[in-house]
Amino acid sequence: MAVPVLTAVSDAVWEAQLVAALERGDHGVSVVRRCVDLADLLATAATGQARAVLLSADLRRLDRDALARLAVAGVAVVGLVPPGDEDAERRLRQLGVTEVLPADASPAAISAAVMETVERGLGASPGELASFGDPRAALTDLAAAEPVVSAPDVGVGTGRVIAVWGPTGAPGRTTVAVGLAGEIAALGRSALLIDGDVYGGVVAQLLGVLDESPGLAAAARLANNGQLHLAALADLARTVAPGFRLLSGISRADRWPELRPAALEPVLGLARSLAAVTVVDCGFCLEQDEELAFDTAAPRRNGATLAFLEAADVVVAVGTADPVGLQRLVRGFGELKEVIPGAVPTVVVNRLRSTSVPGDAEREIRAALLRYAGVESVAFVPLDVGGVDAAVAAGRSLTEAAGSSPARLALADLAAGLVGVARTQRRGRLGRLAGAR
Repeated sequence: MAVPVLTAVSDAVWEAQLVAALERGDHGVSVVRRCVDLADLLATAATGQARAVLLSADLRRLDRDALARLAVAGVAVVGLVPPGDEDAERRLRQLGVTEVLPADASPAAISAAVMETVERGLGASPGELASFGDPRAALTDLAAAEPVVSAPDVGVGTGRVIAVWGPTGAPGRTTVAVGLAGEIAALGRSALLIDGDVYGGVVAQLLGVLDESPGLAAAARLANNGQLHLAALADLARTVAPGFRLLSGISRADRWPELRPAALEPVLGLARSLAAVTVVDCGFCLEQDEELAFDTAAPRRNGATLAFLEAADVVVAVGTADPVGLQRLVRGFGELKEVIPGAVPTVVVNRLRSTSVPGDAEREIRAALLRYAGVESVAFVPLDVGGVDAAVAAGRSLTEAAGSSPARLALADLAAGLVGVARTQRRGRLGRLAGAR
């Protein structure tokens, strides 16, 4: 039994030659439909007729969303590019196509790539592959002569990603995210702050940045079309302080469809190359009900938040130091652990003051979080209305606007711990900054 395959190639002559070459011999694949455009391809894939598709890089409107819909339909993708066309190959790689071959590859090579992609991407069992007839055996003499096109460097770096999340009720996650990014830059590490709140970001306003075109939405749009690269991301990320860049977010909640999870993956990958540490200000909601409410692949409003949390090396969970805020933090912490099972969040209790909880507020909060959430380590950020107001009025981070602020000093300690800077080194740098002022 041959693997059922679709084709979606812009050049009709080239496609006809490809189909004829595949059908001339027993290569283990069978072309069940030649799709005329992307809409035809997606509609056919949704019917379950095929297990793979051969498509060209110049297929009109091909983007990451389309590839995600093919994956949902259980259709593996093999890309074909004109021989020597590095731009076409790079675009397919950036879109997430892992198997890319030159268009003049032999039918045996193409068939083997199809089988390999079906097995790897869709988890086909050895029995299924045997029933289709594995064409890879025919490649023994062709392995050296017709190698698969190698993947170009798409800029995925080694920088760390810190996701700052908090439950509903404005616990101060944006203040913490901005403060952490500012302190990381002050420690001599390059920092990129991404405003990833899909319910309306305000980071650009807090930092005094005139933002007519959200940088994150523009980056996601380029990534969705396979056109995002490191230089483009650097142009979109505004410099707000030495070593401190901002990728601004959407200020209107109705623009959330622009931040699709599939497009954010390459953005974060390039962010790891652009900065040593990327701090993401996430939205509050972790619900995944969209997947249950639709029979087809539906857009997920909270998909961006979940994508950021899943990709993060460190998750910072922020709550407020009052009974209502702590209750929300405990409940939200449980939801966070369910969504990201392997994560060990760093818990930050914000706006600590002596009047919020009877007795020793810090001790009582530690005991409550240990009892109800199993949290053993807690970082506290004291309430500092004056310092935060001064920073907002100046359009700067606490690091620049309120160097002696108690909240700033607490965030500096937290940032040093997250990036692995010794406390004595951090204190020395703070002393030099204070002297400069």
